[in-house]
Amino acid sequence: MSGVLVHEWLAQNGGSENVFHAMSVLFPDAPLYCLWNDSTGRFPTERIRESWLARTPLRRSKAAALALMPMTWRMVRDRGFDWALISSHAFAHHARFRGAPRGFRRMVYVHTPARYVWTPDLDARGEGFIPKAVSHTLRPVDRRRAAEGAEFAANSEYVRTRIRQAWNVDARVIHPPVEVERIQAVADWTTELTSAEQELLDGLPTGFVLGASRFIPYKQLDKVIEVGEASGRPVVLAGHGPSEGVLRQRAREASVPVHFVLSPSNALLFALYQATAVYVFPAVEDFGIMPVEAMAAGAPVLTRNFGGTAESTVPGATGALVGFESAAEMREGVELAMATDPVDRCRHATNFSVARFNDKISSWVGMP
Repeated sequence: MSGVLVHEWLAQNGGSENVFHAMSVLFPDAPLYCLWNDSTGRFPTERIRESWLARTPLRRSKAAALALMPMTWRMVRDRGFDWALISSHAFAHHARFRGAPRGFRRMVYVHTPARYVWTPDLDARGEGFIPKAVSHTLRPVDRRRAAEGAEFAANSEYVRTRIRQAWNVDARVIHPPVEVERIQAVADWTTELTSAEQELLDGLPTGFVLGASRFIPYKQLDKVIEVGEASGRPVVLAGHGPSEGVLRQRAREASVPVHFVLSPSNALLFALYQATAVYVFPAVEDFGIMPVEAMAAGAPVLTRNFGGTAESTVPGATGALVGFESAAEMREGVELAMATDPVDRCRHATNFSVARFNDKISSWVGMP
């Protein structure tokens, strides 16, 4: 049986790209369809097939291309496949393979129904003029395409609920792959650091709370600083992005020291997980890979009490769940998270391993 893999657009980094990369490794002979490819070598170019949008300036503006995406996915004409495994967070689930044989299966792995169409309160991109203008038109189309007979998997129960609400279809749950095996293969990640990275790590205060993600508004890294202030602990913010200036201004006003680690390597990030008193993740995520990475490295996790992270974090066993509403709540959350056992955290993280993901996807597709 031959198949094809489909993804929205390929960026260099991102949670959905990590999932699609795992799929591409699991099915090494399947061609990779996307609207355009900006992954700069992450995926084999000989396997990639781009849409006509890749040859236009629209590839540089997702908002401008938004209205044309559903139509573009209806234009796929390749034949000869028995199944398609589709990674969708916008409109890739609209893909139709004309001339497909009888019994052709379309399996859609849903990271989220398009946030800027269905839940703009969770995504600032939905506040733009173009998304607002087209979202009311796209909603009924999106719902009709979801009713065309595909099979669905959600990356969390949280997203499964949103799929029901948006599309009126049900889905199984297959959590995304987290590189648990890779993280736990190294007992002490400081042994993998460069001398400059080790010097940077040695310069950080002990007992710090860690916030690590892209520096963008919806990650709410300002809440990490609030947690540091509430618990009287220094803060380390690791990552990069357009909100760096805003975060630095907030850091200057903080009552505790705030240190920045810009664009850490994977080794340094994993070493930070191992060194932190508690990893703090305030964002409302569809799943949330980084809290599971932190648990895999043995760190206690303090995260949001709803969304995908509320499924991966077990209160009293691997961390604590809070609403990030008051200093007292955050201080108590830090204490509860730190009281958990690192052995339990590491063990729980294996439930989200790459091997577990591969087994569930293979079973779904029907591989022996």
